[in-house]
Amino acid sequence: MKKARFIEKFKEKLKKVYFVLTVILLLFFIFSIARNLPRVFEAKKRIDRALERVEKLKKENEEIQKKMAELKGEPYLEKQLRDKLGLAKEGEIVIVLPEAEILRKLAPPIPEEEDILPDPTWKKWLKLFY
Repeated sequence: MKKARFIEKFKEKLKKVYFVLTVILLLFFIFSIARNLPRVFEAKKRIDRALERVEKLKKENEEIQKKMAELKGEPYLEKQLRDKLGLAKEGEIVIVLPEAEILRKLAPPIPEEEDILPDPTWKKWLKLFY
């Protein structure tokens, strides 16, 4: 009988110990989660910023791809051949003009019109009599 009573007391103490340990573990988890929440929110912000950067880089990549397609195209190549190398298609005539400074020197000078005000009346009278 004493043995049974001892076992019952031991079970009650064991239940209390389990309860206390469970409460301690729960408090530990709660504090751990509460302490890590700011880190989680900061990580989410970093992820959002990284996603925005990825989208921006994708747009830049698309623009670069379009530009590359234009540069590989026939019209761009033809323009470069004409402008840089001075080449022409068959039957076309290439006219090479000198630089702007040389053209200005070769062109006839344009007489500059001066704004001459008419003589005042008193000067006209002076010229008339003297």
